Amino acid sequence: MSLSYPQWIRPLLFRLSPEAAHHAVLSSLQLAGAVRSPTPPTIAPTKCMGLSFPNPVGLAAGLDKNGECINGLGTLGFGSVEIGTVTPRPQPGNPKPRLFRLPAQQALINRMGFNNKGVDYLCEQVKERRYGGVLGINIGKNFDTPVENALDDYLIGLEKVYSLADYITVNISSPNTPNLRDLQETDALKQLLEGLKEKQQALTQEKQRYVPLALKIAPDLSHTALEQLIDNLLEFEIDAVIATNTTLDKTAVAHLPHGQEQGGLSGAPVYEKSTEMLRHIRARAGDKLDIIGVGGITKAEQVREKLNAGADLVQIYTGLVYQGPELIKQSLAQLKTS
Repeated sequence: MSLSYPQWIRPLLFRLSPEAAHHAVLSSLQLAGAVRSPTPPTIAPTKCMGLSFPNPVGLAAGLDKNGECINGLGTLGFGSVEIGTVTPRPQPGNPKPRLFRLPAQQALINRMGFNNKGVDYLCEQVKERRYGGVLGINIGKNFDTPVENALDDYLIGLEKVYSLADYITVNISSPNTPNLRDLQETDALKQLLEGLKEKQQALTQEKQRYVPLALKIAPDLSHTALEQLIDNLLEFEIDAVIATNTTLDKTAVAHLPHGQEQGGLSGAPVYEKSTEMLRHIRARAGDKLDIIGVGGITKAEQVREKLNAGADLVQIYTGLVYQGPELIKQSLAQLKTS
């Protein structure tokens, strides 16, 4: 059973500040998870990263950073839920205000800064999971860890969540942690991927369980940089790429209130750029790399367009803010009939 979203709720939520509305939604999801079945519908079941997904529509990281609403999110119909980004130590994130709505473009700008309660807290929440879909855990580095020591933080996160995750996402593309995107550059990326792959192999032996790794990338990479990055993912046998995170390009919204706020832009303005990246990745990698497409989905037909562009799965976040769970329901209905 999916959670309904009566038309009168959104105007009430939009009277609140974006972050207050976010917390109100999380509270309602916690309640829903306690009283409803968190079993996603099986529609167009999909294989990705060696895992079986009941349907290809997932939730992107960022909504449930601490893993407190996994069961509630499961009531919405998602075939997969990605929680996080989580860091080794708790951190407050950037000063408020740090989340801004741009309704005219169905967009958000955020500079949250990996605010979360730390990986140990998240792990305790995940142990209460009843959700029957696929669970991804997105890991990052603490803001005060020098970028040259970032691998240390990612290895801590990887080891702590390994036994609890169905797959693990390595987030090196948020624009809101200083210098984080430097890890996408070839030399730094190779060092990071080599260390992560070694740790994954050791944990596979220790736990007798293989947990796939995905890398989440920015939409602002040049064509050449993207090709180099994909080649590195193939070299180190990373299981999937998530394309894409938020963009720093505010051209489409610069004329709007809050359109020039610092932070990453998500929602409808990112759709074309992120979908074009999907096509480039698929053309470069062929069938050697699984792709999760995220960025700008605000209409059900765009789910099919992302899949046709080369994605194995899709993820939604900002579209959920503006359309509510009806977007998931409509997307699954279209997949069922197509």
